[in-house]
Amino acid sequence: MEVRSIYKYARISPFKVREVTREIQGLPVSAALDLLAFTPKKAAFLIGKTLKSAIANAENNANLKPDGLVVKEAIVGEGPTLKRIMPRARGSASRILKRTSHIRIVLSDEIPIETREARKAKQKQKKKAAKQKMKSEESEGAAAGSEKKSATPKKAVK
Repeated sequence: MEVRSIYKYARISPFKVREVTREIQGLPVSAALDLLAFTPKKAAFLIGKTLKSAIANAENNANLKPDGLVVKEAIVGEGPTLKRIMPRARGSASRILKRTSHIRIVLSDEIPIETREARKAKQKQKKKAAKQKMKSEESEGAAAGSEKKSATPKKAVK
């Protein structure tokens, strides 16, 4: 089951928030909260609020336990931009764009929780399989190459 929470009109640029949301995607909820607690950015605080709200929604509305939840997606969209002016030289003005964001976090209990150790073991296994495949291809190529060399007749030198 999926549970979501949306923080609308957050007074921060979406570009700054996306940097932090990329880090928590796919993580278990407890790991995501830990990561956000130790990230020294305003965006981490705002995402933390949204994540805690999503966890509360899961517990109260969907009767899910928070330890089995994973951050399925953390998406940041652009909200409306506040346009302000700053006086400049000779009576002119320049525009200041104060951007806002909409932060959406979706939690799911259907995705299996993958620990760091399990992920590393999986990567090692893939590397090992790739090396064995390369060795077998090289040995087949060498065998085929030696057959071709012996099959060609030698030319006489004049």
